Amino acid sequence: MPYETIRKPALAEFRKRPNLAKWEEARASFSWESIEKECAGLPGGGLNKAHECIDRHVAEGRGSKPALIWESKEGKVETFTFADLKRETDRIAAALRGLGVRKGDRVFVFLERVPELYFTVFGALKAGAVAGPLFSAFGPEAVVDRLGDAAAKVLVTSTALLDRVRAVRKDLPALETVLVTNRARSSWKPEKGERSFEETVGAAPDRFEIERTGPEDFSIMHYTSGTTGKPKGAAHVHRAILGHRHTARICLDLHEDDLYWCTADPGWVTGTSYGMFGPWSLGVTQVVTEAGFDAARWYETLQRHRVTVWYTAPTAIRMLMKQGADLPRKYDFGALRFCASVGEPLNPEAIVWGGEAMDRVFHDNWWQTETGCIQISNYASMDVKPGSMGRPIPGTEAAIVDEEGKELPAGKEGNLVLRPGWPSMFRTYWNKKEMYDSRFRKGWYFSGDRASRDAEGYFWFVGRADDVINTAGHLVGPFEVESALVAHPAVAEAAVIGKPDPERFEIVKAFVSLRQGHEPSESLRKEITQFVRTRLAAHAYPREIDFLPGLPKTRSGKIMRRLLKARELGLPEGDTSTLEE
Repeated sequence: MPYETIRKPALAEFRKRPNLAKWEEARASFSWESIEKECAGLPGGGLNKAHECIDRHVAEGRGSKPALIWESKEGKVETFTFADLKRETDRIAAALRGLGVRKGDRVFVFLERVPELYFTVFGALKAGAVAGPLFSAFGPEAVVDRLGDAAAKVLVTSTALLDRVRAVRKDLPALETVLVTNRARSSWKPEKGERSFEETVGAAPDRFEIERTGPEDFSIMHYTSGTTGKPKGAAHVHRAILGHRHTARICLDLHEDDLYWCTADPGWVTGTSYGMFGPWSLGVTQVVTEAGFDAARWYETLQRHRVTVWYTAPTAIRMLMKQGADLPRKYDFGALRFCASVGEPLNPEAIVWGGEAMDRVFHDNWWQTETGCIQISNYASMDVKPGSMGRPIPGTEAAIVDEEGKELPAGKEGNLVLRPGWPSMFRTYWNKKEMYDSRFRKGWYFSGDRASRDAEGYFWFVGRADDVINTAGHLVGPFEVESALVAHPAVAEAAVIGKPDPERFEIVKAFVSLRQGHEPSESLRKEITQFVRTRLAAHAYPREIDFLPGLPKTRSGKIMRRLLKARELGLPEGDTSTLEE
């Protein structure tokens, strides 16, 4: 059904927000140098994200201000000021230095959403290391792929996740030390190379001079999956803080007196760019909850903490929609003035539902792990066109082009591209320079997404240009899932596709051919599903499995996922001239 543009109130009703009437003027006059001047910089020169997000606030007299309000699964609340964050991150940086961590070394974090995760990321940055947060639902294979590729020197994990690390430790020769947190105070016996996080950090001094990092030194990397091969590490630099600061202000409308809640896990780029760097670079207080999704609990969190700005995902919004409109009407969202969404395109129905059920409009935006920060956004002062990702931020040039890099007119579908050079742009795929270089052609960064642009400059997502599956906002590469499937003794071949799903945008669907001696059955389907779930992240396992006598392949032996998807969805099969007879 068509949706009308949602008209926003007069600009006077917003405070310090972008003026849509002067949009082109703002783009023309903007410069990244102006944002760079807002950064404090390291004493004596240099730039470090940890200093911009923590130490500068202490130095400028905001040390007593709450930075992190953390709520455990049991509902226990702990509050940490910026001074607390400085002390804890200094200790971790000193502890890492004592373990031999030097500038450029990789320190990975495999933790639940607990304060130690946040402390460790910034402690690693202070030590000059490259931080690598991992999603706590990852299985052993996902962990070894990422730590092995990055040659991680230190890993911080918990007693609850330690078994997954131990299962692959022998395959990680570069990993010298595993620091184990024990919030649960469970009994565990350290094995070779393992040390207590609490004891190691507790014995370190609480003052540390930040490593003199420069704007182009690596700071953090997130692994993102593709259609072939292993996950690839998109590495970002300290200068990315300019993009985080700029977009947190203009896209999320954050101000220093806000109470902000980002529901994304730090294992994904949203959980660092906008669950750490963006808000804290502006001195904003934020809420972090350890518990997973629960509609009533989420509404209660918004009400109890009087959240003013909320950044979440379309999947979560659709899950809230499933609970109906009556539930949110039981809560008071009087403090909440801005809601935003990212992960996959936000369907128009969700935007309309937000207005009807919560009296709040969700503002969709678009960016990627590789872009590091929001690139296209629906702003607080903009009229919202439900289904659109919005308009490019000042400082970003976005376009729709053909395969030759030629810009296409409004209304035409093509490749969504960006002009390289923004500060938060990734600088490499770790150990994969050729793959990195392939993303830049004809003076553009090719995002891999297909989109269109209307006459008013709003961009509209069409779909992925490759086979990556976007499930609940997480990108899943077919190769990872297929490899896990084939590891099962009954599976001969496997192929996976993304199947449209009303709640998750897409689900992972697998097609499997069995080895001789095995017959399709419901019990085998359940066994294979459980087998894969133990090896991959919780979102990556196939939610549907079909058994086939054989998989369609080209004459060169390449499985034709495109053909499987077309048949699944009842779409035209296209050119099948290379199909193996």
